[in-house]
Amino acid sequence: MRIVVTGAGGFVGREICRLLLQRGDDIVGLDVNGQSMLDGIQQVIGELADREIRHSLFSKGCDALIHLATVPGGAAEADPAASRRVNVDAMYNLLSEAAENQQGLRFVYASSIAVLGDTLPPVVDDQTPLSPRMIYAGHKAMMEDAVAMFSNRGEIDGVTIRLPGILARPKGPSGLKSAFMSDLFHALKNNEPFECPVSAEGTIWAQSVRKCAENFVHAALLNSAVLPASRAVTLPAIRTSMADLAAEIAAQCQVASGLVTYLPDKQLEEAFARQPKLLTPAAELAGFSHDGNCANLVTNALMSI
Repeated sequence: MRIVVTGAGGFVGREICRLLLQRGDDIVGLDVNGQSMLDGIQQVIGELADREIRHSLFSKGCDALIHLATVPGGAAEADPAASRRVNVDAMYNLLSEAAENQQGLRFVYASSIAVLGDTLPPVVDDQTPLSPRMIYAGHKAMMEDAVAMFSNRGEIDGVTIRLPGILARPKGPSGLKSAFMSDLFHALKNNEPFECPVSAEGTIWAQSVRKCAENFVHAALLNSAVLPASRAVTLPAIRTSMADLAAEIAAQCQVASGLVTYLPDKQLEEAFARQPKLLTPAAELAGFSHDGNCANLVTNALMSI
């Protein structure tokens, strides 16, 4: 298959491209930084908002498109205009151009659990309404509707997958307010103290980047008849407290869990560490999966750093 991946040089994009290369697929990767993309793919270097750059993605046709490129949460909140330009306007144009390239093209869109909002019910399931508060989340929700509309019109064959916390991201600035989850891995792996900005009892939904990439490849290949009418599913995730996550990382890295201290930030905890029970029957019916348990999650996540 010939597959276009936007954001191909990012944390998740690189892992997806690695799996696609192993499958023998022909990959066209878009990123603003060519040095971050894997060897073995056709590299397109530039901004998603650039019309000519977008058009170059389809110069030789494609069988599927995986859309990851985004202005992330913290950066979107700091610059709403940039978020609208990339996360809304450029993506809407990309949807239109994908349909022009090939009617019914498989279009896999990376959304986020942020679309559910900050104040969640005791159980989140497929019927939980979207209630975004952050700019990033609102724009993601808008584009979920766009994917459904284009799919209902037969112009694309869309699949939206809402990502939980993906672990463990590379060390350094990411523009994500949830980066503390990955920072915990880096600190303990290096036997360094870590000040956690959410409480020990704070609960998160998480998935390893390895499992996440497998789910994206699955989304590019599945029969969309198994999807709900919205074309959107929330990925299955491991629900764990920060204390249990820290203890498991410490055990696997053979360091003291006492390296972690907790000084919770109320706003950050409300947004990222009060995740209730999660039920994802639509995603599971469609063949998506999580890491299995917290130990597997940590093992898989440590392999990425």
